[in-house]
Amino acid sequence: MFLKFSHLLSLPFLFICTLTFHSHTIKASPTFLYHYCPNTTTHSSNSSYKTKLNILLSSLESNSTTVTNGFYNYSVGNEASNTVYGLFLCRGDVSRDTCQTCVTAARSDLNQSCSSAKVGITFYDECLLRYSNESIVSKPAFSPMISLFNVFNMTIERDKFMELVGETMNDIKGEAARGTDKKFATKEAKFTDSDTLYTLAQCTPDLSTTDCNSCLLTSINALDTGKQGARTLLPSCNVRFEIYPFYNSTATVAPAPAPVALSPPTTRTNTTAPPPTLESKAGDKGISTTTLVAIVIPVAVSAAFLTILCYCFLRKKKEKAAIVEDNSAVGEITNVQSLQYDLRTIETATNNFSIENKIGEGGFGDVYKGTLSNGQEVAVKRLSKGSGQGAEQFKNEVMLVAKLQHRNLVRLLGFCLEGEEKILIYEYVPNKSLDHLLFDPERRGQLDWPRRYKIIGGIARGILYLHEDSRLRIIHRDLKPSNVLLDADMNPKVSDFGMARIFGVDQSLGNTNRIVGTFGYMSPEYAMHGYFSVKSDVYSFGVLILEIISGQKNSHFYQSDCAEDLLSYAWKLWKENAPLELVDETIRDSYSRNEVLRCIQIGLLCVQEDPDQRPTMASVVLMLDSFSVTIALPQNPAFFARTRTRADLSFPVMGLESDQSTSKSMTISVNDVSITELDPR
Repeated sequence: MFLKFSHLLSLPFLFICTLTFHSHTIKASPTFLYHYCPNTTTHSSNSSYKTKLNILLSSLESNSTTVTNGFYNYSVGNEASNTVYGLFLCRGDVSRDTCQTCVTAARSDLNQSCSSAKVGITFYDECLLRYSNESIVSKPAFSPMISLFNVFNMTIERDKFMELVGETMNDIKGEAARGTDKKFATKEAKFTDSDTLYTLAQCTPDLSTTDCNSCLLTSINALDTGKQGARTLLPSCNVRFEIYPFYNSTATVAPAPAPVALSPPTTRTNTTAPPPTLESKAGDKGISTTTLVAIVIPVAVSAAFLTILCYCFLRKKKEKAAIVEDNSAVGEITNVQSLQYDLRTIETATNNFSIENKIGEGGFGDVYKGTLSNGQEVAVKRLSKGSGQGAEQFKNEVMLVAKLQHRNLVRLLGFCLEGEEKILIYEYVPNKSLDHLLFDPERRGQLDWPRRYKIIGGIARGILYLHEDSRLRIIHRDLKPSNVLLDADMNPKVSDFGMARIFGVDQSLGNTNRIVGTFGYMSPEYAMHGYFSVKSDVYSFGVLILEIISGQKNSHFYQSDCAEDLLSYAWKLWKENAPLELVDETIRDSYSRNEVLRCIQIGLLCVQEDPDQRPTMASVVLMLDSFSVTIALPQNPAFFARTRTRADLSFPVMGLESDQSTSKSMTISVNDVSITELDPR
């Protein structure tokens, strides 16, 4: 009877052990992190695309058991416009079985969560699975960007830890990028006698070394290195660091997921001790004190152990997924601490902002060339203390540019925010801005027609990315030659996002009481009434095209024969059937007649007075890339009715935000003299 009673006493403990074992079994399943399926392009359940997608996903799943490097890509369809492309990538240290299990789970997730989307991606701890209606192989993808981080901050020697993370991640970045069969690398680094840093980096093997490096650099820059652990997930690469081992160093089987930021489970040792030995006197009819203690202690210990397990599980769930969205700017800056530079570093790089290092002036401050301690050349934009751009616009630019990744957009490397200093650090672009070449009579010859045509196409693709291809719909609002930078190969990079605005997915029109921008490039509906949309940028792009073709600045242009600005002059030549007279004399020996005529027509379409008649940037890119597309005939461009005062304002001006936020206002500066017009008509 005593023996049976002791067995009954151990049942609660055995139940807890069973529950604990079961919880570990669950944890061994693939760990879901995030999925993304934009609804910009969809398909129906009975469409041919859906049929091809099902075939694709089935093929990916079936091949997950046979590949040796954890990567496989496939496509279904033979028509470029109706083909579905897909791939999966398993973490470099997991087994084939784990890879197959993860791909199966990922397929199921996409079928449920992205059932009608033509583009989808799901991230698991052990793998990612992705598909699209556009080719995705050998093309680095920087969106969506998923940032995850440990809920606990690193409090011990934080600066030293952040430096160690940066150095270690940089080491494995190069190692992973140089990989062939697998672009995967891990590394351990001692932090203290009792703490070790564990790091991981991986790219899809189809990327080139250069593209992999670029992708990993972007991922590393997004890490919050002030945390005890963090990771960044991109479609083409991922990085992670922790202060506990989260990968299998032998690269044979997948490790069980470790709890987030918890001390070694010494508690379990203390709470799983066998129950005390029971003592009882033979013949006792009641329960002795010893027996009572023996009942209470195991139950209490088991309950405490269960509580600890629940606590650990909840802590694990608190590893936050912070996809970069339109959150508060302060939060964005806090989450990109790895991008922050201290003021002393920037002062050293620019020789204390010396006049010899100054390379340009922007609407809100000066730009300097700098050289960091590692030899990297950078462009440093130092916002003037008395400029119209305050902390809000500064944070806006940081927030926007940090999440934008496109070859035709300037890349933000970091920022500095100390005291009154607000500084942005960009990649250095050796050929400066487009206006330095285009409007300089001695230097414009460097821009022959092939280069100008490439610049037009590059700007169009950059703006298209802002309008449609990034996760956010962004209106630049200040597109002009001085905000287009040219790299060593004359590739254009759109810059200066201090005035940009974010639109919602379904939003098509915005209104503001503060008119900002540059006169001559602002669309009439924006300059007059404050209405802005993607068509505002299209108008600015149209002005840019006509300036690039003519080599003349719209705000400097004046013809006495009924053409007061470049737009009206181009329209006059178009109506007279003599559009090629607009072409810059310096390129008359190098231009393609068909390409120039096409660009002039596109430019005039973009500057039409009615915004609804202007093409989208997607249509513009299509018209530039395909000569088989029929282009509509342009209607009258927008004309500003000019008085003599207006004509005077056609000289170089830069719009600034007005302090009068409650009334419509346009503040512009001419030769450092400010003029404000209230309620413009």
